[in-house]
Amino acid sequence: MNKSANNSHPIFDNLQRISSEGIVILNNVTGLPPTDGPFVSPDYVICIGHRGHIQLMYDDISDFSAEHTVAVIFPNHQLLDMGKTDDYLATLIVVNASVLNDPMLQIINHLRHRYEAHPNIKLDQHEYRMIMNVVELMTETVDCNLAERRMLHTRQLEFLLRLLTHYRKSKLNETDENKQLSNLFHTNLDKHFHQHRDVGFYANLACLTPKYFSDLIKKETGHTAAFWIATRVVVEAKMLLHTRPDLSVQGIANLMGFDEQSAFSRFFRRETGLSPTEFRKQI
Repeated sequence: MNKSANNSHPIFDNLQRISSEGIVILNNVTGLPPTDGPFVSPDYVICIGHRGHIQLMYDDISDFSAEHTVAVIFPNHQLLDMGKTDDYLATLIVVNASVLNDPMLQIINHLRHRYEAHPNIKLDQHEYRMIMNVVELMTETVDCNLAERRMLHTRQLEFLLRLLTHYRKSKLNETDENKQLSNLFHTNLDKHFHQHRDVGFYANLACLTPKYFSDLIKKETGHTAAFWIATRVVVEAKMLLHTRPDLSVQGIANLMGFDEQSAFSRFFRRETGLSPTEFRKQI
């Protein structure tokens, strides 16, 4: 993170809290952190605009955030302030990358294709109030230790994301041809990922060549079709390793459609850096 030495910001002021607590609510934010160039966060950030507006460059795309707009920003994207009103005010929910391994937050990775290329959603007054009710619950002082508070915040964040995604689905009019292709791909992926993990299968369903199909998916979402297939399989594997202690790794490999446990273990280690057994021990 290219921090400026001469300026402060709630994110810079709370780096230690973000690292230790995992999920931190930052109120009264009036703009991007001051940096020598574009701001690039290593963390996952949800930005809720309360008033005013800000014009941003999101990677190479001009974007706009205003009152009651919520932006879901994944790590490592470039954000550049192109101008804002003096009254701009926002709340940030900053989620340390370590928290994203929590099985209850695999919803973040599952929804990545929806938010990464198009992070903003405009809420009406009722939707904004509902989202803020959850945020206010997350900021309440709770008499518990750090681990318990982190678990509570994780569950509250999961609910907030499900609520936000419900609002997004109800109002987002995705009529662009590539967006329709991306939505079709992810619908098919949810149905078939247990049996099919090759790009060619999904390209065939769309009546396209694998290369052209993957190029279109990358253009729309910022990632290849192979990336999304691997992400979907990892999300499901992590959830099963966490929620099905009655199943052995072999049993989970069978449920995931792998012919052999060794193939499942190699895939999981390649994608996560851990074996399934090592991941289970960390839970």
